[in-house]
Amino acid sequence: MMGEGGSMESAPIRAAEFFAGIGLVRTALERVKGAQVQVVWANDIKQAKSDAYVANYPDAEDHFMVLDIRNVAAQDLPAGVELATSSFPCVDLSLAGNRRGLVGEQSGMFWEFARILGGMSPRPSVVLLENVHGFATSHGGDDLAAALACLAGLDYSVDVLAIDARHFVPQSRPRMFIVGIQKSKLPGWVNVDTPPVSDVRPPWVQAIHKKHMQTFGMHYVNLPRLPEGPQDLEGFVEKEVSSALWWDEGRVEAFVDSLSEVQKKRFDDLLAGDVIAYRTAYRRTRRGVSTWELRKDAIAGCLRTTGGGSSRQALVRLGRGSKAIRWMTPREYANLMGAHDYKLLAGTPNQQLFGFGDAVVVDVIEWIGNHYLVPVLRPDGPARTE
Repeated sequence: MMGEGGSMESAPIRAAEFFAGIGLVRTALERVKGAQVQVVWANDIKQAKSDAYVANYPDAEDHFMVLDIRNVAAQDLPAGVELATSSFPCVDLSLAGNRRGLVGEQSGMFWEFARILGGMSPRPSVVLLENVHGFATSHGGDDLAAALACLAGLDYSVDVLAIDARHFVPQSRPRMFIVGIQKSKLPGWVNVDTPPVSDVRPPWVQAIHKKHMQTFGMHYVNLPRLPEGPQDLEGFVEKEVSSALWWDEGRVEAFVDSLSEVQKKRFDDLLAGDVIAYRTAYRRTRRGVSTWELRKDAIAGCLRTTGGGSSRQALVRLGRGSKAIRWMTPREYANLMGAHDYKLLAGTPNQQLFGFGDAVVVDVIEWIGNHYLVPVLRPDGPARTE
């Protein structure tokens, strides 16, 4: 619905969700203030993720394409898409991956996203890309430069942000975001020079702007400081779970026996504490030997897709002379991704863990939506928060 004088401020923002996974981008966008965001198209290659998405958003059954993006054409998308989001695969960009970069089988799907963007008419006014920090250093920065050049060729001015989800949830999950705005749609209040160093643009992000600003056309938006974030797992772990989930005494002792001297002291200090404390632990291989390591702080490490090795985290409960250990549950993964209300109605527990480990943190996308996306797409809406 148009406002007076043809204003779009009351019209829903039509969004397309590429590499949609289980739908946490949609979860976030539906929470933003100042405008209604309506996801009108979504895509992922995995049926299990689509099942989880549709179980939470039944209307998506009509517009979720379970299809390899290489087989998606621009004309498959509905008209009037203003916002396109893309959390393309990070496997080839991650420091823990193979570092093949944008020529890799999975991270190279960026080019498919760009191909579809190029064929859309009109193109979305704004695009939001999410990936790991390794995107910035892949192939000495050449992969990022190639992506920025591609977006510039599609007439987007770009901004780069770095946000760790620990500012919102008790999980260390640093991610890089690229916001592209069609140059003809750039609001007058955006800045087109080099951004100052801030919590969302640390020195390495500022350096990206300095290096590429003149070549590709970059901008930045003044953003409020990130919140402090929770400092422990309270409110995110399940305290009432089946006793069968907790490891038996022999498995707990094997865990303890694997700890290094430093790790064992950390464990014993928590065990002797007068309060119940929760910690997460990863299994590592050191000199060919499998060991467990407790995090120093009281938050979770970065949740990952399940697949063996150090990918899955254990929850350790210690205090008052009592110790208990178990694997983290799908509900805890959901909570740590900012999706407390997400319904676990589809898929096996392992598929659910995989889906959350491969997703975005809801609160981060919601924050970007509130302070960046909506003010750009609906500049006549509520006043921006500086």
